[in-house]
Amino acid sequence: MFGNSANAIASYKKVETDMAVASSDPHHLVQLLFDGAIQGIAMARIHMDNGNIAEKGRYISQAIDIINNGLKTSLNFDSGGEITRNLDALYSYMSTRLIFANLRNDPAVLDEISGLLTEIGSAWSSITPHKSSP
Repeated sequence: MFGNSANAIASYKKVETDMAVASSDPHHLVQLLFDGAIQGIAMARIHMDNGNIAEKGRYISQAIDIINNGLKTSLNFDSGGEITRNLDALYSYMSTRLIFANLRNDPAVLDEISGLLTEIGSAWSSITPHKSSP
């Protein structure tokens, strides 16, 4: 009568995510990127453990996309200095390692990258964003 509940749940989550992004400041958007990459890796791990190759690859690709087209592109090379260069290199390393994890079905690599993202995301969330005066 109501169709596929999985589609309804996915649609709800997309709307919920879209609303969170639309109402977020830049600092919170970066936190959402960390969360999304970590969740993608967690889902890839579940699918890796269950032998679901296609879904594992889809979620690893999602995490790589968030790292490369979200976290890396949010870096400010004009004012970030050495920290920005180090993060850029670390994000490149993460993407390369995730490709390796996908090719080799290596859950330890997924755990490694998830740990790195969690650590950096935690440090990011502890920063109080500077608000400029009107």
